[in-house]
Amino acid sequence: MKKTAASPGSPVDLSRRTLLRGTAAATALASLDVPAHVAPTPERPFELAEATVVELQAAMTTGELTAQGLAERYLARIADWDSRGRLPLRSVIELNPDALATAAALDQERREKGPRGPLHGIPVLLKDNIATADQMQTTAGSLALVGARPPRDAFIVERLRAAGAVILGKTNLSEWANFRSTRSASGWSARGGQTRNPYALDRTPSGSSSGAGAATAANFCAVAVGTETDGSIVSPAAASALVGLKPTVGLVSRSGIIPISHSQDTAGPMARTVADAAALLSVLAGVDPSDAATAASRGKAQADYTRFLDVGGLKGARIGVPRERFFGYHPATDALVEEALALMKSRGAILVDPAPIPAVAQVDAPELEVLLYEFKAGLEAYLATLAQGTAPRTLAELIRYNEAHAPSELPYFGQELFLMAQAKGPLTDKAYLKALQACRRLSRAQGLDAVMKKHKLDALVAPTQAPAGLIDPINGDHWLGSSSTPAAVSGYASITVPAGFVYGLPVGLSFIGGAWSEPVLLKLAHAYEQASKHRRPPTFAETADLRVHAGAGGPLAKP
Repeated sequence: MKKTAASPGSPVDLSRRTLLRGTAAATALASLDVPAHVAPTPERPFELAEATVVELQAAMTTGELTAQGLAERYLARIADWDSRGRLPLRSVIELNPDALATAAALDQERREKGPRGPLHGIPVLLKDNIATADQMQTTAGSLALVGARPPRDAFIVERLRAAGAVILGKTNLSEWANFRSTRSASGWSARGGQTRNPYALDRTPSGSSSGAGAATAANFCAVAVGTETDGSIVSPAAASALVGLKPTVGLVSRSGIIPISHSQDTAGPMARTVADAAALLSVLAGVDPSDAATAASRGKAQADYTRFLDVGGLKGARIGVPRERFFGYHPATDALVEEALALMKSRGAILVDPAPIPAVAQVDAPELEVLLYEFKAGLEAYLATLAQGTAPRTLAELIRYNEAHAPSELPYFGQELFLMAQAKGPLTDKAYLKALQACRRLSRAQGLDAVMKKHKLDALVAPTQAPAGLIDPINGDHWLGSSSTPAAVSGYASITVPAGFVYGLPVGLSFIGGAWSEPVLLKLAHAYEQASKHRRPPTFAETADLRVHAGAGGPLAKP
């Protein structure tokens, strides 16, 4: 989305946890849990901490681990950290009651036939706007969709199941993917409550794939799938020291995903390493007859994105630095990115500095106009696929539902964006067509295409955003700046990787490319990741460490 101003139990118990229903239960679940200066304490160290997809697959190949054993261990990890203590992380909104049975069946299949591929038996979490036609809910965090079962799995869920992935559950998110209010608190939904940042529990996990980011960073899964309209993969990934890849629109199907904008929406990988993101993208990418945009990916999607990983990938790469608008809003963040630029140059990259993106400042107004029109049309098309009588059928009905259930749905902020979208007409309106044309012209021909062609660039790099701000339900999120919009509005690809820490809070570096540039971006990001090694697991600190790291030359705290 565009940024605008359980009780503890055994893994088996958790996997069969019943969905909380009713206004009173929902209100309790949605509690912000005002910090009580008590963090949860795990009962045991986690043996799979920071394990990669390749490592997990190797352990299953040798018989050291099984898919069922992996699922049990991750479920136990979730029990330790996500719902226990006075400050629960609240990153997982629901667990899959079929996860252990699925894992056991995959173990038997491995013994009899061998693995299906790199994701066979690998535990995956999905954002709760991605439809699953199973015992789990698909609600976008809203109580209005509880009980409204989608008719089929999202196309990407079908691909994950076919690849042998074990879907552990759904992750919390900023309700309606952060497209409800102009002053929302990222990571909050009426159904799931407030997700917290695992690096400092009083800090925002960022939106809207907040639960997917926090859960992956906290080692609740091997990898997760998020979605982005403008920043909703790369922003929470940066806030949790993750790799987040926003694919070119059309590379990954959106059918079965609760929409905001058919011009900008995409699902994408969230992972602890670039290699894991590449492995997940290899499964997600593919042509879907139900999503016309994916037809453009025919001949461009790759069967195996891991083959583009190259530790020497920075050598000779031409990388632009768009300082105007994307630097200067946070000195400590800038300092880390300057270190990253120096490192890339030392590894043979050719920096074009500065390399401003033309017309970027003119995109914001037409982008919002497009999103408002497309949200209303897309959401109502999605709601029409649900069974009659199980959920609101129109945006107007959804607005009325929220008003009728204000104590649970509107306790902290309103639905200004819903109201603005409701006032829009059909997608044939001249105002919409004019705004869409402006977005495409300004972000592509006069934006990324122009700067990359002028300087013959392989990619652009910029800070993903400033360190995570405090959770503030009263005033909403505080955004100093970010670099997600050029790739978001153009529909092109971007990837964020960890760039270091400021007072213990993660900072990300974004590589931004053109259409279908995922192979190049993965190569560059992997090379930088392997040269810098900035990823560190979270400490679940109750607040940020404000001590200055001696000798760091600034507020770069120990991770």
